[in-house]
Amino acid sequence: MNVLQQKQRELTEFRRRLLFAAFFAFLLSGLLFARLFHLQVNLHEHYSSRAESNRISLAPIVPNRGNITDRNGVILARNYSAFTLEITPDQTLDLDAAIDALSALIDIQPKDKRRFRRLLKEAKTFESIPIRTRLTDEEVARFTARRHLFPGVDIKARLFRQYPKNALAAHAIGYISRINDDDMDWIKREAASRPDRNINYKGGTLIGKVGLEKQYEFELHGVTGHEQIEVDAAGRAVRVLSHTAPVPGNNLVLTLDSALQEMAEAAFGQRRGALVALDPRDGAVLALVSNPAFDPNLFVDGIRLDDWDELNGNPDKPMLNRAIHSAYPPGSTFKPLMALAALSQGRRSASHTIADPGFFSFGGRVFMDDKVGGHGSVDMFKSIVVSCNTYYYQLANELGIDAIARFMREIGLGMRTDIDIPGENEGVLPSPEWKARRFRDREQQKWYAGETISVGIGQGYNAYTPLQMAHALANVLNHGRVFPPHLVDAVVDAGTGETRKVSVSATRQTPLEPEHVDFIKRAMAGVNREGTGARAFAGASYDSGGKTGTAQVYSLKGQRYAGKNKERLRDHSWFVAFAPLEAPRIVVAVLVENGGFGSTSAAPIARQVFDYYLLGRRIDGSAPEDAAGAEEGDAAALLLPSPPGAPNHAVLP
Repeated sequence: MNVLQQKQRELTEFRRRLLFAAFFAFLLSGLLFARLFHLQVNLHEHYSSRAESNRISLAPIVPNRGNITDRNGVILARNYSAFTLEITPDQTLDLDAAIDALSALIDIQPKDKRRFRRLLKEAKTFESIPIRTRLTDEEVARFTARRHLFPGVDIKARLFRQYPKNALAAHAIGYISRINDDDMDWIKREAASRPDRNINYKGGTLIGKVGLEKQYEFELHGVTGHEQIEVDAAGRAVRVLSHTAPVPGNNLVLTLDSALQEMAEAAFGQRRGALVALDPRDGAVLALVSNPAFDPNLFVDGIRLDDWDELNGNPDKPMLNRAIHSAYPPGSTFKPLMALAALSQGRRSASHTIADPGFFSFGGRVFMDDKVGGHGSVDMFKSIVVSCNTYYYQLANELGIDAIARFMREIGLGMRTDIDIPGENEGVLPSPEWKARRFRDREQQKWYAGETISVGIGQGYNAYTPLQMAHALANVLNHGRVFPPHLVDAVVDAGTGETRKVSVSATRQTPLEPEHVDFIKRAMAGVNREGTGARAFAGASYDSGGKTGTAQVYSLKGQRYAGKNKERLRDHSWFVAFAPLEAPRIVVAVLVENGGFGSTSAAPIARQVFDYYLLGRRIDGSAPEDAAGAEEGDAAALLLPSPPGAPNHAVLP
């Protein structure tokens, strides 16, 4: 009985274990079935797509970047296609060995290898990097025959940017170069803020860095397309499955006249400086010169280190856009604006006369005129023609700094003009408020009455860009109507050919009496007929108005400037002008760094610009020699020390 019971218990235990094992096997089978069902049914589309992607590659197609032409259709920036030898590092087993083998097959210079190494540090995963650009047909054929020996290396057709006029208008046009992290951040911000635009840079490696290339990047870039390509196990393309064409970038038509630009640049020769020529009727920029310049073609492939060092280390700073970024004391070119301020505010009439003894005394200081003994009896007209300092010392003292600053801001000084290229400097329009913001020391924050007197002749803390000076004069000629300067006249849709004109309208109106403006025009015409601009404009067949200026760079400690100092310590040369007299079609501001007197350096450049633009002819572009002795009212020396905080370059001692 005991044995039977024992066997019964063992049988029951066996059956229980068998049932548990069967249940466990059933459970595992169920889980396996559920997993298979989930993978094959629920995730079928997901894994089908992944499997498809193993044999299908989505290749972006970079759009053709828009062209840039001048107002007459002359091409200033365009594209061309060329073959590039490229390496995808992630698909190359031994990168150094591959480069050595390629060098035996194709001419790869050390500069190409240095550029490749630099780009390699910035490259993203699976991104191909060019090792040689612009391959010849022979080089393409030579590599293609041995393509199987170089996994991860291929030839691609790429678009290259070209600036056929090289350095012409380089600071206005700008250049493109490789996209970096800062550019990508900017692209993301713009894409988020402009959801109406299709901002797509997949596959793109280049972007506008400065100038119009930067400002109009999203007009010029276009929209990236793509191709679905079937590839084999080695990653080689077999066939194209689908194709979405890219949308080419739009073309820009500029207001610039490239022939005028070329002539103006040539007129500077080797001298440093800037020129801005505007159409005062609508603010169109006819020429924008910053000399010396640079060749934007150097940047397209990624600038070589030695080229960059040469540009960056050049003491003449060719990368600096002097026309819109560098601010200089305006010198005597400020005087017609001072006269207009007095007329507009009713503080002086045009017939008001002073006696000029050759100096002005104020607060124990003596402010000297340029002419020993003075100019005698001087009214407003004569003060502009002969550039009489004493007249404007007195006028500045009468007006006061607040009234001066208020009027100058109304006509556009001390603020950005909103020209359509980045990097504009707002300049310095001095005032007690400005000085309080500028300096930390309480003593330096104080405004001194003597500083107002220096401001009156365009010295002191005054500092404006050539663009601002041209813009301010254009605003005056427009009787206070302010048009923003602009370089782009129209945007042309590359697909449809539709032209979209850039809308231009006055942004504000400063009330200026026509008789006051006409008086200033006549006085500036007197400068070119009988004053400091007469020599440069002798024999001109048109009437024009102008004003020379000389801005001191370096304090001579009470001595008169004699033109015998080191070149970079010499005064800057200014000339602002307009023509024709009655119905102006062009305004120019010319600045020659360390050029000395405005009448001998800057004015002849303006004459060449006017002759070419109005008459279609050139005159001798050689630089005249400096005249001996002082010709400019603002080249005078002021005796006694400058007030606290005043810079040497701005206030004469």
